[in-house]
Amino acid sequence: MKKEKLKETRLNKFISHNSSYSRREADKLIEEGRVTIDGVVVENLATQVTIENKIAIDKKTIKFEENKMFTVIVYNKPKGELVTKNDPQGRRIIFDTLGSKYKNFMPIGRLDYASEGVLLLTDSVDVYNALVHSELERIYKIKVNGLLNKACEDAMANGLELEDATSGARGDSRIKSMSFKKFNGYLVQSKNENFSKLKVSISEGQNRELRRFFAHFSLDIMDLKRLEFGGISLNNLPTGKSRFFSRKEYQDLKDYMQDTAGN
Repeated sequence: MKKEKLKETRLNKFISHNSSYSRREADKLIEEGRVTIDGVVVENLATQVTIENKIAIDKKTIKFEENKMFTVIVYNKPKGELVTKNDPQGRRIIFDTLGSKYKNFMPIGRLDYASEGVLLLTDSVDVYNALVHSELERIYKIKVNGLLNKACEDAMANGLELEDATSGARGDSRIKSMSFKKFNGYLVQSKNENFSKLKVSISEGQNRELRRFFAHFSLDIMDLKRLEFGGISLNNLPTGKSRFFSRKEYQDLKDYMQDTAGN
């Protein structure tokens, strides 16, 4: 039987995913000659390794942790981009901005064409599966074209069942009815007859959920921006730019995945 070729990973990525060092810190360690591969000092930042290599920093071997060999990025999605791999109509997609190096990354949840903000992407199926259907908190800033009424606020506080949830949906959506859990919380920042602004926190990510919810109360969402997903925020990331998870974010994700796997 032909032996399967082992996947190669850039050295700084291996170090950052299997130790407490960030990629930038890993690059510095490599440049300083403190990193060895199979006992040989390496100073080339572009070096590729596999899990069969023995990587050490200051002669201390780094233990490979299989569930950490993944990458997660945070993208500040602008309005006017589709979260998809391709679009038959030729509209702009997120990978037009992110570039070909991320073409195999999977978006964790979606933001529609007119929405913006935090979008997580990963190259790991395990991470994708753990997060996409999770009940992690999602925080949004919303502007709607009218006055929030008591019925709408009651539904945010108590939940809502709709047999007909087609208002606010795309025309080709097959989802007709929808059940909305009560919001984790909401904060009305301003409201008048012309428009209302609020922040909302929910713990699910159904298809165009917020647009459908507010449309039931004859309110169209004019602006929608996701501020956080599971505690992950933009951290002043400019629109249309991306960043890697921080060391703490990777550790928090690892802890979350271990906790959910144990349940």
